[in-house]
Amino acid sequence: MIEINTVSKKFGKLQVLNQVNLNLEKGECVALIGPNGCGKTTLIKSILGMVLPDSGTIAIGGKSISNDFLYREKIGYMPQIGKYPVNMTINQIILMIKSIRNTNQPLDEELYVDFEIDKLKNKKMGTLSGGTTQKVSATLAFLFNPDVLILDEPTAGLDPLAAEILKQKILKEKEKGKLIIITSHLLSELDELVDHIVFMQEGKLMFHKSVDDLKNETGTDKTSKAIIHILKN
Repeated sequence: MIEINTVSKKFGKLQVLNQVNLNLEKGECVALIGPNGCGKTTLIKSILGMVLPDSGTIAIGGKSISNDFLYREKIGYMPQIGKYPVNMTINQIILMIKSIRNTNQPLDEELYVDFEIDKLKNKKMGTLSGGTTQKVSATLAFLFNPDVLILDEPTAGLDPLAAEILKQKILKEKEKGKLIIITSHLLSELDELVDHIVFMQEGKLMFHKSVDDLKNETGTDKTSKAIIHILKN
């Protein structure tokens, strides 16, 4: 589904990605983890086309993303901190994105309904709490029924009920065969969601393993425990 081949990137003298090779398949829910500054964000931005690698290739569905902006229609992206025009209402933001996407495909409005966005739609973005802004970002990420979902710290700022609604939605989309990539510092959150772990450090891919393999190798019964065991050793 996503094929990353020998991708490298420098910012000045800082090597942020170093010969990264990674294949991610449909139906996987993958946790992209590692210490701050390890290259996670740069790798995600490279997949999204927001950063151009110095070398290497990225392909989605067997087709290179180079010089092809239409591939982004297959991706739903939820940023850690959504930034929107402060004087626009939620409804105006959603209508604007719908207009930009201009798709005739059925929309997935499940989160719009479950988060009760309709009750908030006339509120201006600049007046929203962080948690409500996250709800809007999640709603937009899933709205166009993408094949790939990239979720950056998806439950950060959400209240427990909203976080559970989003987790259940993630699991439902995974069952449909979508590829879901999650970055999170909340290791306990990963136990319920992911089946593969990608660990990066200093711009390098250290390992890409299934959760079951990690648990077996570390003798632990939870994803979070397996990750902690690896980090300590």
